[in-house]
Amino acid sequence: MTELLKKLLALRGITTEEDIETFLFPDYAKHVLDPMLLSDMDKVVARIIKALRDEEKIKVFTDFDADGIPSAVLMNDALTKLGAKDFSISIPHRNTEGFGLNERVVDECIDNGVKLLITIDCGMGDATRIDRAMAAGIDVIVIDHHQEGEEGAPKCIVVNPNKIGDEYPNKSLCGAGVAYKVVQAVIAQLRVDNDPRVAEIPFGWEKWLLDMVGIATLSDMVALVGENRALAHYGLMVLRKSPRPGIRALCDRARIRQRYLTDDDVVFTITPRINAASRMDEPEAAFRLLAATTMQEADLLAEHLEGVNNSRKGAVASMTKEINAMLASREEIPSVVVVGNTHWRPGLLGLAATKVAETYNRPAFVWGQGESTMIKGSCRSGGGVDIMLLMTEAKECFVEYGGHKHSGGFSTTVQHIVRLEESLSGALDRAVAIAQEEEPEHDAELALSDVNYTMHTDVQRMAPFGAGNKKPIFLFKDCLVSNAEPFGKEKQHTRLTLGENGAVSAIQFFSDEKLKGVRAGETVSLLAHIEEDAFGKRRGIRLRIVDILS
Repeated sequence: MTELLKKLLALRGITTEEDIETFLFPDYAKHVLDPMLLSDMDKVVARIIKALRDEEKIKVFTDFDADGIPSAVLMNDALTKLGAKDFSISIPHRNTEGFGLNERVVDECIDNGVKLLITIDCGMGDATRIDRAMAAGIDVIVIDHHQEGEEGAPKCIVVNPNKIGDEYPNKSLCGAGVAYKVVQAVIAQLRVDNDPRVAEIPFGWEKWLLDMVGIATLSDMVALVGENRALAHYGLMVLRKSPRPGIRALCDRARIRQRYLTDDDVVFTITPRINAASRMDEPEAAFRLLAATTMQEADLLAEHLEGVNNSRKGAVASMTKEINAMLASREEIPSVVVVGNTHWRPGLLGLAATKVAETYNRPAFVWGQGESTMIKGSCRSGGGVDIMLLMTEAKECFVEYGGHKHSGGFSTTVQHIVRLEESLSGALDRAVAIAQEEEPEHDAELALSDVNYTMHTDVQRMAPFGAGNKKPIFLFKDCLVSNAEPFGKEKQHTRLTLGENGAVSAIQFFSDEKLKGVRAGETVSLLAHIEEDAFGKRRGIRLRIVDILS
């Protein structure tokens, strides 16, 4: 093991031989835990098997995001494989129905004679609607990973590592991860029962569902350690060789080589297209794409989602332009930016908040209202501020708020919105003063001569990257810029050639003004990731610029 790899592992608290072995060599048999460790899993398994054997009508209801939609595909595949005779999938519309089980679906279940309703990646906050379904004679199973809602846990069968009293070791499973555990357990029990449903199913078939678990685990920003790391690792392995027409079509549209697909490809290419369906269109479009059984169907749906995603980009760009104009009209930019418009689409607020936080390097709160009497918004961290801590310091301004250090959501009233910016700016100093010590700006200082395949191999041994295992950032000091040029259709990206011999290429997509001002002949210090350039026929190692320091 190289000294660089040892240092990167140590920075993440991985120092013992056992921890290093577990981290560098994820093992499905060792690190993917027994699903029966989840409380009430036996009840879930028994109820699903009863529904299969009695040919009951089943409704599966999931969230509309890149955890919920893969969960829907996973359960669709599993129920189909197990011979379910009568089931359907429902996914709510983000902009008109919002998160969680809704009355429309409960009405459908009652009217259509559904006997078993299964919610995935939602349900913990839907006790009232679940009670109504159960009162109508419908059994309900909640498969979730969220905390209990204000109403308390639903009084149905619940499998959730975060349920009060549950002792499952991995509290960071995403919704699709919990759904996968259910499928594992159901198939295992059917094998024990010598059920003819599994007679023709190869042992380990369920591992092919890990492509959906991998997408959801990487997309939902859960901690990529322990079992989640193993699920993401094997999920990427399956994605690279997945026969799914939808995955192949997505990769073709995005010009990704499927067999080289990376965690970045999932997070920055596949996930946005899945989410675009619910932000701008119908979430069922993304479900149908991932569940497609023919390339003809998949190609049509991938083309449709590509158009939807481009519309999403245009809408966010328009919203961001409007925000920038609002801020430009002010005498100075506040320490916490709060901007909104009653007509802004709720599904795009988080994307716009991210752009604002990145552009102005400070916390950003972006809100909209639509037809609701309540103002709802999304917020993103900027300037190293813990966004949850900031909201907690100004909690009197919110009706509800939640999230984590880097992003969150909130609801407030018309009365409070007028003074929200002032309240948050006043709370900023308190939040910064009591914040935990900031993470180091970079993992290691390197020279341009260190940038090679050996270094890249060291870094990639730590993949997949995400929450709990951030991609390493390296500091390169006093680098000579031998060439600087914009590229891309609209020249919005920048490529630097570094070193006297132009030995190292460094790029940044959607470059900031600081990088656009760099000229050949200058000397710069920069923070960057190392990555493989897999675009085109020639492969090489390059830097992905995070920031120009001087």
